[in-house]
Amino acid sequence: MKKSLEKFNELVDAFGRLPGVGKKTAMRFAYFVSLQDSFGGLKLAQSIEDAVRFIKRCERCGSLSEDELCDICADESRDDALIAVVESPKDVLVLEQSKIFSGRYFVLDEIDDERILSLKNMIEFYGANEIIFAFTPGLNSDALMLFVEDKIAKDGLKFSKIAQGVPTGVSLENIDMLSLLKAIESRIKA
Repeated sequence: MKKSLEKFNELVDAFGRLPGVGKKTAMRFAYFVSLQDSFGGLKLAQSIEDAVRFIKRCERCGSLSEDELCDICADESRDDALIAVVESPKDVLVLEQSKIFSGRYFVLDEIDDERILSLKNMIEFYGANEIIFAFTPGLNSDALMLFVEDKIAKDGLKFSKIAQGVPTGVSLENIDMLSLLKAIESRIKA
């Protein structure tokens, strides 16, 4: 009987390799796309194939794109003076969805001379005067910011990072010490 469910088990294993998907969820997904909504399953398979074939990295910023340049790099109405340096293309999607940032982005998901040179070139290309580090707060991120600043520092180029501290609606007893320390150090006038 195990042989007769080989394809189903392969599908369960494939879903199970996705981040955050456990064995039970993978089995529900496999059952759903196999039997409950097979048309939807075929559509999902086509969407996955299209994404794998056509989505690549933007040559300038490293974000996701279907062309050489992403829509953000090609958008002439963006604020060229600001470049937000992020850790992942997913971070660009989150910031864009929030509609709170109108500058440019640069994905720094690898720390090597080539990526640093690409960031320098982007700064020059747009004539940017401020780099905003939008990293997950932590000691590694602080060290990375110092490293990047040292590599790309030039006259007139300012560096900043996104604020961190106590989230809205969370009591102080539930805050880790590093976040509490950052909140106290970065306090603002009330």
